[in-house]
Amino acid sequence: MGDAGMESTVSPPEGTAQDSFLSMTDVFLISLITGLFTYWFFFRKKKEEIPDLPKIHTVSSPARDSSFIEKMKKTGRNIVAFYGSQTGTAEEFANRLSKDAHRYGLRGMAADPEEYDLSDLSRLSEIDKSLAVFCMATYGEGDPTDNAQDFYDWLQEADTDLSGLRFAVFGLGNMTYEHFNAMGKYVDKRLEELGARRIFELGLGDDDGNLEEDFITWREQFWPAVCEHFGVEATGEESSIRQYELVVHTDVNMNKVYTGEMGRLKSYENQKPPFDAKNPFLAVVTENRKLNEGGERHLMHLELDISNSKIRYESGDHVAVYPANDASLVNQLGEILGTDLDTVMSLNNLDEESNKKHPFPCPTSYRTALTYYLDITNPPRTNVLHELAQYATDTGEQEQLRKMASSSAEGKALYLSWVVEARRNILAILQDTPSLRPPIDHLCELLPRLRARYYSITSSSKVHPNSIHICAVTVEYETKTGRLNKGVATNWLKDKVPNENGRNSLVPMYVRKSQFRLPFKPSTPVIMIGPGTGIAPFIGFIQERAWLKEQGKEVGETVLYYGCRREREDYLYRQELARFKQEGVLTQLNVAFSRDQAEKVYVQHLLKKNKEHIWKLVNDGNAHIYVCGDARNMARDVQNTFYEIVSEYGNMNQSQAVDYVKKLMTKGRYSLDVWS
Repeated sequence: MGDAGMESTVSPPEGTAQDSFLSMTDVFLISLITGLFTYWFFFRKKKEEIPDLPKIHTVSSPARDSSFIEKMKKTGRNIVAFYGSQTGTAEEFANRLSKDAHRYGLRGMAADPEEYDLSDLSRLSEIDKSLAVFCMATYGEGDPTDNAQDFYDWLQEADTDLSGLRFAVFGLGNMTYEHFNAMGKYVDKRLEELGARRIFELGLGDDDGNLEEDFITWREQFWPAVCEHFGVEATGEESSIRQYELVVHTDVNMNKVYTGEMGRLKSYENQKPPFDAKNPFLAVVTENRKLNEGGERHLMHLELDISNSKIRYESGDHVAVYPANDASLVNQLGEILGTDLDTVMSLNNLDEESNKKHPFPCPTSYRTALTYYLDITNPPRTNVLHELAQYATDTGEQEQLRKMASSSAEGKALYLSWVVEARRNILAILQDTPSLRPPIDHLCELLPRLRARYYSITSSSKVHPNSIHICAVTVEYETKTGRLNKGVATNWLKDKVPNENGRNSLVPMYVRKSQFRLPFKPSTPVIMIGPGTGIAPFIGFIQERAWLKEQGKEVGETVLYYGCRREREDYLYRQELARFKQEGVLTQLNVAFSRDQAEKVYVQHLLKKNKEHIWKLVNDGNAHIYVCGDARNMARDVQNTFYEIVSEYGNMNQSQAVDYVKKLMTKGRYSLDVWS
């Protein structure tokens, strides 16, 4: 009605006066257009006719050729291993497969799909004995990794004929997640639909079990299939092939040496937005307090100042933090290898055509590499043991390392017990293998990158626009060998004391967007389930609902199911939750204390007590359900409880109840932010 009324008020009156007025307007517009065209023709044209200046040759690196086909032809490669990687494992597997190729008289290259035009897959048949391998990790709720997003989008829309393409896929996933290996399965299925020929079956790696063993088992059957398909045989060459060469810098300008930066040199001294994985922001820690009142664990709340960073976040997003390894571990590695850790060096790729010139930012010192760039705390994978075995001078120790790196049943069992279950990191392996003293540069080449750690943001940007909050628990445990292992990031964060000795404590960070979002309408009810540190995003959610209420918005029911071990020990954010409850923002606060009584009580038990109310909120009130925390047990038990509630109050059988909950997930009304 308003729009129609506005239109009627500006409608001109009918009659001859209007015709005359329009004629004058037409003349004026024609004159204006003619004048502008004349100016453009005579004056702008003259500017374009300025003589060409001599070309200035810059020293900047040339733009990358986005055609992996041309690169393969130029370098004589016939196998390309693409990787979709979030934490680096898929990239590592792709590199291992590309290095394997030489043993069969073939040449391989690992490739980041983000750097190439994947529509060129249709041209791979131009290369003799060509093959594309895809090592694809699944991230989040069945999503592609960041670097594989464009490839995934292309696959969805492509109608390209890939009948000349031969391929194989190895997926990296985790069985505890709802969409196990969704990306690997999709790539395998979609390539076949587009006409490509699968030469070996899809491999499904499970990180909840033994991902390394899954990969080795798949790989040992994959290569014979490749040999049979192409009619080639293994050359028997098992010698170590170095990918990088060492250059020691004895006289170097220290202003050109990396000291922990992730991308641009001196980026920590001269911060420039936008901030992301390759350009993290150095946030000042303004608060670091212990949350629990007792117990052996240390649960903490940190606040990071993001003022003037132009960083924006929403409730439910993740903050990525780049930690540093414990200095004592780094020093011990230097001592056991007899190395001056302050030696400045570069590891340069022997393949000059590779996009990856160094395994980490170079030039740098060994100390910096082992502190900021390399993972020295996780058990090394079998390929590392295989490469290091040559340096063991004791034949028995060398045989043991080679056995653990082999694909034999005995070797796999030994690797599982001696490395994985004993949680031996590289330092422990060196300590327990006295004759193994590899060159430190080769060790640095082999160790995987130290990756960012992700935490659910514990604040709302509506309430804290210049601050990001983190809730975390320090990881510390004794191994089967009696060693004390500590989590890298949580213990590093624990020591970040605000304004210590007059100096700021800094944390390199960036924000990763999430799909874990509050409903668009504030009036929509929400049911939040998050025991332990799983409460983190819900503190932000409740803060935001409180802010919306202050703005006069109608806010729906806000129900929280929280769980901890003991009420007087680790009840996180107790005062804050009590205040939200008192103010009426938190309409229901249900807390399960698992160890305060003889029988353990968990969040799913409290859900069962309130079945009818939950069903009304979900079925009648269109409530959104959020689950955050442990994927292996809690998330699964909670989901089973919802099946039970839907079945009982919706009068459905088990299969119908499962479908009902799955539809909630599809509609974005049942969201998960879980980890294993």
